[in-house]
Amino acid sequence: MTGNEFRFFLSCDINLPVTFRIERLEGNLPQSPASSELDTSTENRNAELYVECALYIDGAPFGLSTKTRLESSGYPYCWNELITLSTKYRDLTSQAQLAFTVWDVSCGNNDGLVGGATVFLFNSKKQLKAGRKKLRLWPGKEADGTIPSTTPGKESGANFYAPSPVSSTNELVTVWDPEVGRTNPSEHKQLKLARSLARGIIDRDLKPSSNERKSIQRILKYPPTRTLSGDERQLLWKFRFSLMSEKRALTKFLRCVEWTDVQEAKQAIDLMGRWETIDVADALELLSPVFESEEVRAYAVSVLERADDEELQCYLLQLVQALRFERSDKSRLSLFLVQRSLSNIEIASFLRWYVAVELHDPTYAKRFYCTYDMLEDSMVKMEAAANGDEDGFKLWQSLVCQTELTAQLCSIMRDVRNVRGGTQKKIEKLRQLLSGLLSELTYFEEPIRSPLAPRVLIIGIVPSESSIFKSALHPLRLTCRTASGGTCKLIFKKGDDLRQDQLVIQMVTLMDRLLKLENLDLHLTPYRVLATGQDEGMMEFIPSSSLAQILSEHRSIVNYLQKFHPDEDGPFGITAQCLETFIKSCAGYSVITYILGIGDRHLDNLLLRDDGRLFHVDFGFILGRDPKPFPPPMKLCKEMVEAMGGAESQYYTRFKSYCCEAYNILRKSSNLILNLFHLMAGSNIPDIASDPEKGILKLQEKFRLDLDDEDSIHFFQDLINESVSALFPQMVETIHRWAQYWR
Repeated sequence: MTGNEFRFFLSCDINLPVTFRIERLEGNLPQSPASSELDTSTENRNAELYVECALYIDGAPFGLSTKTRLESSGYPYCWNELITLSTKYRDLTSQAQLAFTVWDVSCGNNDGLVGGATVFLFNSKKQLKAGRKKLRLWPGKEADGTIPSTTPGKESGANFYAPSPVSSTNELVTVWDPEVGRTNPSEHKQLKLARSLARGIIDRDLKPSSNERKSIQRILKYPPTRTLSGDERQLLWKFRFSLMSEKRALTKFLRCVEWTDVQEAKQAIDLMGRWETIDVADALELLSPVFESEEVRAYAVSVLERADDEELQCYLLQLVQALRFERSDKSRLSLFLVQRSLSNIEIASFLRWYVAVELHDPTYAKRFYCTYDMLEDSMVKMEAAANGDEDGFKLWQSLVCQTELTAQLCSIMRDVRNVRGGTQKKIEKLRQLLSGLLSELTYFEEPIRSPLAPRVLIIGIVPSESSIFKSALHPLRLTCRTASGGTCKLIFKKGDDLRQDQLVIQMVTLMDRLLKLENLDLHLTPYRVLATGQDEGMMEFIPSSSLAQILSEHRSIVNYLQKFHPDEDGPFGITAQCLETFIKSCAGYSVITYILGIGDRHLDNLLLRDDGRLFHVDFGFILGRDPKPFPPPMKLCKEMVEAMGGAESQYYTRFKSYCCEAYNILRKSSNLILNLFHLMAGSNIPDIASDPEKGILKLQEKFRLDLDDEDSIHFFQDLINESVSALFPQMVETIHRWAQYWR
């Protein structure tokens, strides 16, 4: 971590048991009252000690106490024993204390109390304490976990006890207790009584108090990644009837249900049907692996049915991944996706590709084959009237031809790679193959729907305008003729997994839509990407130049833009509209790459269009991963700032304003974005599959949901200032490291 960049986790999000280590006891043990001056045998005895560890929350004991093993080896009394409580960090409050009492069983009576002390688990800043702590014990007193405690453990470096010669013939036998770690029966019974159906009549008329209402509103603002504590679950259950008019509360309520209890589950399903209908974004949460109930998942699909085709396409990639979490191969979700495909060729085409790519997953291949067959059968049986002039069989064949096209392109790439010589020789071979042996690609027998834009019909490839990029994989750049008389350009790659790029561009497209819904158009370039296999795919070609190429040929971004949009009276000699487009696109991608944690940024994967729109490509590292050390918080290079007139100019100030506005707009949709990433948890996308939970927590951290809109503006401005300061020579060390990132 560098500079002020700070990674943190809320304790309520940590689903791990409270764990600590008891090391040793130092200092002099007190003389036991049972040992008098007449009892000279005490000089030849060793004490037999154990430590009793108890947890107190808000001054009250919580859960069962835990004991260390018996230690009688003499000074120093070393346990070095790891203690794991049944309570989890998510259940702690800032007033949680550990209470330690040392007992000596060698005394043979009830006077074996050596001493005790307590320690708070959180410091005054409400941060969890870490590291070694040496506590002074209160002799002859049991640890007191009330507030204020009578045995506060002063964290000291001084020894308090040292061994005294006390021994015993007593033996302590360690017995395994099979109930350790299990649910406390009395607590469970109390929970069941509180939730009993008989209370339903009472609960129906309950209204939360002012404080309870505040607690409920706080819970409803939690992100979908946050696990509710026992008290929070109980609170929502208690007031479930009064919350039915609050649509935001349904997903939280369903997380409170004990689904293994048949009666409770039945009551929850009944309430769900009468609840205020939730938003589509919240319905996505109910399709996550957290919810296994078929009724809940079917309800989520019924909500999705309200979404129009444009919105549905924004989530289609994740909805296909959600099929992994269904209980059956022919689920309500798969039937819904197939049904919507029959009336929209774009949804049909993309659904077919998203499913086809997953057929290689051995764990879920049967399920995806089932969905693929359902789609084929439904489309083939579809009547012509349902889709214009084409009958269902021809429509399906137009999609199958897409696969045949990609297979031919793979064959061409193999032949081209085998050509000895430079890129020019490979280009000649490509054009020869397109117009010679594989001349059927110059003019197709039947038009083929573009895999990237299924409403566009491609009738052939133009050999003379097709080429190869200079890179290890030799991707093809193809110019295709369209049925409307125009052309479209695409890039085909073999040997590269495009599924991660596909996900990032989907998020860019979604965020562009969310910003435009708030009347903020930042001139983004969400070019199309489609993975057609595990190591192949295609993307839309956008005419542009890399910043590296621009700086090499034109010395600066401004000089480049002057070439296309000169204006003697405009700022820096370019038109005001062109500069505004540049500033807005820089702002948009600065925010999006920050939120998604895009790494490995350099001047070759930052591209600029001649109308001033900047955009990013190549997303091999996301969610905070970066092959370079010391990545700056914001991916903003020096040349971009200079093109705005420097860090003191009015245009740079406008850039920061757009950044903050966009950040707050996207923060409002944080639940939607987090839900979409959660649905990708089972995918084989590298930066998600490695540790889905960690990746989603990193994403959540970027939204800073603990801040209000005003504070988030200050936070984001500080991020920009830190990153930009790193680009100029007056700052040193950490700043220097960030500056090195761009070299």
